[in-house]
Amino acid sequence: MKAKKQLLEVKGIKKYFPIHAGLLRRTVGQVKAIDDVSFTLGQGETLGIVGESGCGKSTLGRMIMRVMDPTEGQIMFENQDLTAMKGKALRGNRRNFQMVFQDPYASLNVKMRIGQIIAEPLMVNGVMTGAQARAEAARLITRVGLRETDLTRFPHEFSGGQRQRVGIARALALNPKLIVADEAVSALDVSIQAQILNLMMDLKKDYNLSYMFISHNLAVVRHISDRVGVMYLGQLVEIGEKESLYRHPLHPYTQALLSASPNAKRGARREKMILQGEVPSPANPPKGCPFHTRCPHVMDVCRSIRPALVELQPGHAAACHLYEQPGGHA
Repeated sequence: MKAKKQLLEVKGIKKYFPIHAGLLRRTVGQVKAIDDVSFTLGQGETLGIVGESGCGKSTLGRMIMRVMDPTEGQIMFENQDLTAMKGKALRGNRRNFQMVFQDPYASLNVKMRIGQIIAEPLMVNGVMTGAQARAEAARLITRVGLRETDLTRFPHEFSGGQRQRVGIARALALNPKLIVADEAVSALDVSIQAQILNLMMDLKKDYNLSYMFISHNLAVVRHISDRVGVMYLGQLVEIGEKESLYRHPLHPYTQALLSASPNAKRGARREKMILQGEVPSPANPPKGCPFHTRCPHVMDVCRSIRPALVELQPGHAAACHLYEQPGGHA
């Protein structure tokens, strides 16, 4: 795959939430929602982020959007440190990255007409006047597959798929470079999912967009992504080119996820892996490798030392002690 100009670089990002107890609300612990995650995203690239519920995918997306401040680490956007930005500087950069949410109805103001919803970002940011913004809203609504006459309607008059198209049109209004899509199709029927995914892929080409596509659905992520990152308990355990990761997963957790998702395997033959036990609590994560409590290949070193995320094949990295052994493989 041809190397793309780097748009986003996440360096050692962490997000810890304090646990309070007692009448004085003293901090007695921390929930490690994101624990030292690093990756890059190229211009015009789609990076899929997958993992079980509670692994930190959505928290990571919200930190990229600066809806949440990281506890530690850096988020570099076009070589500018977003984590150091505040006030006017941050507001000036926000137009470059937008978000598409899981629930399109909850993310739209039910008291506003569709035309107002799409035009609002343009007017709030001083990009266009009222008449210009309305004209741009009309262009965008037709670009996402709806009719110009829909601009006068309210969100409750649309289906879920149509509302998501409105959300995408709103995200496009400021001509962003990056869109974070957080479970953007999981609330939709399967047939509608395909339509929205195809729309997003078309828009990516037309606008040279980059996507960070967050989902628990491995088949959906394979369809839309160029590269895929796998998260477990707030950590990135594997990342690589889509076909390499799906055909030859390196980390035992990725192997287990794919073995349980026949729709994502696409011709690959693998024995089904059934994971034992439950995902540990992020308030009390295990020492060493976060996956060692459920891993069928666990070794003594896994219980004490956290493996580094290392490139094991060109463009394909995993965090697993098995590959440190002579001739080791998972």
